[in-house]
Amino acid sequence: MKKFLKYLLYIVVGIFALIGILVVGRLWYLYSHGYDIQIVSREDQLAERAELLKQSSFSPDTVQYHFTVVQDSARAQEIREYFKLDTLYSPDVTTWEKAVAISKFVATNIPHGEPDSVPDHSNAIDLWKYTREVNPSFNCRMHAILNYELLQAAGLTARYVTCFPKDENDQDCHVVNEVWLPELGKWAFIDSDMDGHYCTDQNGTPLNLLEMREKYAAGEQMLMYPEFKEATANNNYYYRYMAKNTYWFACWETLHFFQEDDLAAKVQNLEPQRLILIVPEGFEQFAYSDREDVTTTDASRFWASPQ
Repeated sequence: MKKFLKYLLYIVVGIFALIGILVVGRLWYLYSHGYDIQIVSREDQLAERAELLKQSSFSPDTVQYHFTVVQDSARAQEIREYFKLDTLYSPDVTTWEKAVAISKFVATNIPHGEPDSVPDHSNAIDLWKYTREVNPSFNCRMHAILNYELLQAAGLTARYVTCFPKDENDQDCHVVNEVWLPELGKWAFIDSDMDGHYCTDQNGTPLNLLEMREKYAAGEQMLMYPEFKEATANNNYYYRYMAKNTYWFACWETLHFFQEDDLAAKVQNLEPQRLILIVPEGFEQFAYSDREDVTTTDASRFWASPQ
């Protein structure tokens, strides 16, 4: 009997140890794939983040900057041919359908990850080679840069935006893309990282980051499309994640190919660029760079038609 109880004890301890290992393993998986791990209920977490957005707002100002997207037809053609972009969509699709097709291509081929090594060059072709030859995954910033260059090469006007939380002790920001939709006269948010997402209102109209922020603050329903497939309700992880990272934003004042590729920028004699930081009125953003960047509270200009 004692021997039986002894074996039973070993079995029970082994089961609990296995459960512990599985829990720790799951948490590590979530952390390594870019998920913020907080032991808070989904509803409370979303409500808390939405309240922070509700208590803050943007306001008009007269800060001077000039948002510009620089075209380079030769580089665009090189990228189109390298990636065979024309095979990803029909020639008669809308701007939005083209953006989704390109972003889905990136999301499908490159998972999220935080590799040990950093790519030597941050441009679409070299980033792609890095995932084929060195490491199959990389973080949100590399995703957004690669996706931005593909969108630009396909003839779309695009940008990538860094999305920040309010808490300066929270080091987890996120970088996504926005694409200009001439058919709708507005920017639209799209993300090729973390399996891919975009967001619409209840009628299926794509939303930009400002519109998402406003809907979070107002408690209005939005639809998320994980993996660019069917819409989901507002209780999934990514929905709550973006509620945290839509407090303030940063984007380059001038965007071009090789934007953050230092070596290529030097070869092309590109001038150092400023960042446009858009923050809620009265909020002092935490230190971001040593450059003379631009800080504004004017959302209407930040999400205005591009030049």
